[in-house]
Amino acid sequence: MVANASPTADTATSDQPELKRVMGPKLLLLFIIGDILGTGIYAVTGTVAKEVGGVVWLPFLLAFVVATITAFSYLELVTKYPQAAGAALYAHKAFGIHFVTFLMAFAVTCSGITSASTASRAFAANLEAMVNVVRADWLGLSEVSVSDGLTTVLAVLFLALVGLINLRGVAESVYANIVLTCVELSGLLIVIFIGFFAITQGKADLGRTVVFDTPEDKSIFIAVTAATSLAFFAMVGFEDSVNMAEEVHNPEQVFPKIMLTGLGITGLIYVLVSLSAIAIVPSGELGEGDAPLLKVVTAGAPNLPIDQIFPLISMFAVANSALINMLMASRLLYGMARQRVLPPGLGRVLPGRRTPWVAIVFTTLLAFGLVTLVGRVSALGGTTALLLLAVFTVVNICCLVLRKDTQSHQHFRAPTVLPVLGALLCAYLVGPWTGRATEQYTIAGILLAIGVVLWALTWVLNRALWGRKTYVKDPAALTGDDDDR
Repeated sequence: MVANASPTADTATSDQPELKRVMGPKLLLLFIIGDILGTGIYAVTGTVAKEVGGVVWLPFLLAFVVATITAFSYLELVTKYPQAAGAALYAHKAFGIHFVTFLMAFAVTCSGITSASTASRAFAANLEAMVNVVRADWLGLSEVSVSDGLTTVLAVLFLALVGLINLRGVAESVYANIVLTCVELSGLLIVIFIGFFAITQGKADLGRTVVFDTPEDKSIFIAVTAATSLAFFAMVGFEDSVNMAEEVHNPEQVFPKIMLTGLGITGLIYVLVSLSAIAIVPSGELGEGDAPLLKVVTAGAPNLPIDQIFPLISMFAVANSALINMLMASRLLYGMARQRVLPPGLGRVLPGRRTPWVAIVFTTLLAFGLVTLVGRVSALGGTTALLLLAVFTVVNICCLVLRKDTQSHQHFRAPTVLPVLGALLCAYLVGPWTGRATEQYTIAGILLAIGVVLWALTWVLNRALWGRKTYVKDPAALTGDDDDR
């Protein structure tokens, strides 16, 4: 099923050092919570409200259900095959087609890049809000309107900073994640607290939470599914932890409890935040701009200084999402390069820091392009959800196909109905019948086309140098686990 590896093939990468195992259960839980929380709920709550009105909490709840169902498939597969590479590994073991393996890995990589690009735009929007708070409340000056061009520049500078942190090393990135996760969690707890406070003071309208207000050209069902497909962007992140398996201690024992715990915590927070938001701010107002939760804080606690620091909290929250997603994306490119599926130069490691510096630079440049040419949070966030829903569809199918591949060690087993249901739900949410914008398919297609071009160039190079095709001897090595060293 897998082409044999020749010693010559790995000559260029066999002298590269291994990645460090630095993550235990606590760090992994914070990694998962920090990756799921952040940009999604901070950036797309308003867009979801524009689709469904007062029942903004419903798409988040449905997205949580779909994500949890798919998480069961991931748990069975990651404990069955406790190597790195995640979806790419499972697709390769299920189908044995090298190009399919590559597409899965690159799709996950692209989802991380689009997610980080979304975060950078949200970061810039909240930075602008913070500047206006300082001017108006602290300096007594009038607010300023920032051009879209300056927003793009700020977003690009932010991504450059994320790239530098990533170059420092996974340990530094993960410990930075701890601080940022605590900050972003505090921001969401503030929204929930303000919601309860407003309710007790009679300043909130709970009646809005059960009112549908959908676009005229959409039925309630289509509006809810469209909103769910976008809200799914807020639930992604749990799958990133699988791609960090090479840097986690005892992944077979750690993943099941930690992943489900992280999903449960974030799902509860999302429902409470969305209920608080719509009870305080009408859906029409909530859907304007790229910083919807700031409007909730300002309206719910006008006499408290919380609105002065909330933009800063939001900035830290989306920064965390960008950091984790760019970390994951660079590791996947690094792994594919080590297997000669992408140009071997992408597998080069910085000697002192032991980080995949070429892959980090490449993913950062792709993110620069997305921020500059696309820009809109809804388009970038929707593309992230589209790519991952397609990946999740295949992962659920892989879970069923690989039931015939028994393993000697004990592993988690999902009820059969869950991967079946997960595949059907994810496949449905991928389709255009959900009302998904055409530009999201365009962005995803362009990104995957870039990957296919790189793959084709590598195929030609491999044939010329070693007289054989691109291969994947074991997709565990897609994130650097090379047994032939």
